[in-house]
Amino acid sequence: MTKVLIADDHSMFADGIASILNNEDTIEVVGSCIDGPTALEFLSQQEVDILLLDVNLPGMSGIDVCKKVTAQYKNTKVLAISMFNEESFVTEILNNGALGYILKNTGREELLKAIDTVLNGKSYFSEDVTQTIMKGLMKHKSDKAISTPPLPKISRREKEVLALIMQEHTTQEIAKKLFISLKTVESHRSNLLAKLNARNTAGLVRIAMENNLLGDKK
Repeated sequence: MTKVLIADDHSMFADGIASILNNEDTIEVVGSCIDGPTALEFLSQQEVDILLLDVNLPGMSGIDVCKKVTAQYKNTKVLAISMFNEESFVTEILNNGALGYILKNTGREELLKAIDTVLNGKSYFSEDVTQTIMKGLMKHKSDKAISTPPLPKISRREKEVLALIMQEHTTQEIAKKLFISLKTVESHRSNLLAKLNARNTAGLVRIAMENNLLGDKK
């Protein structure tokens, strides 16, 4: 059973989400919080698989909550939800550990898909959010090329692993496709995180996209 905690200060919205999720046989909404401190207190007392987190919360921003959750509760995946499709919100919360970002006009099917995707450690973004990310990447590309030192060189095998990570394959699937052990896959993943100075898989994907790391197949 997937345990979901909702952190949103709009009670009617939170109640609607809870109603949708509680109709699913594999999901249980274990709580609903109206602010960040309450959500953190809840997590200190009960294990949660998914935190459905509003980016804008009173008292403590969703970004600050996300940072604390990903640092203190490693088994809790954060799925951000917001009415704002702005690059600054998306980038900031992803940089602080969220695995996904969906909009509040998301329908039932996409909500369930997002939860399932994030639960499995993969990234998920609403289509409009993906477009916002891509526009932001294009906007900053020229400035970044001028001001940012070149990234460390990654090996051909690391590129293969990175490509499969970006295609949302699991560690087991990557090992099977490349005929290598799970330990070797994790070693390559750790090396990529270190080389690219990424905190998590979402950051790894973002940096790879920003720098077109798979553009050169040599």
